[in-house]
Formats: sequence, structure tokens, C-alpha cells
Amino acid sequence: MSKFREDERGNLILEDGTVIPEEERTKAEVYSRVVGYLRPVEQWNPGKQAEFSDRKPFRVPSV
Repeated sequence: MSKFREDERGNLILEDGTVIPEEERTKAEVYSRVVGYLRPVEQWNPGKQAEFSDRKPFRVPSV
């Protein structure tokens, strides 16, 4: 997973120095499973959204 930071003008600066201007950025829609079906996180109630932000990603180690 790449690391990045945002400057005061809203530009995204990647760890390799690449700059992505704010006007070229697009919002990504994030889906996750709730009670057996996928749904955009943006449509969840505030409690579930807070719970989602506390989750930690899990990666299966490669063999």
C-alpha cells in the first residue's frame, strides 16, 4: 500500500514524489459487506461508518 500526503492546496503527493493535482482526483466509492450483502459505506448509518473506520485490513500470507 502506497503512502501519501496532501498539501495545503489539496494536491496529493505520493511517496515517490509524484504530484496529483486536486482537479484530477476522483472520489472512490468503497463497498463492504454488512449483514450478508455488499453496500457502499457512504450509505451506512453513522454508527456503522465509525465501526468501519476502526477495522484493520487482513492479508493472507502468501505460501
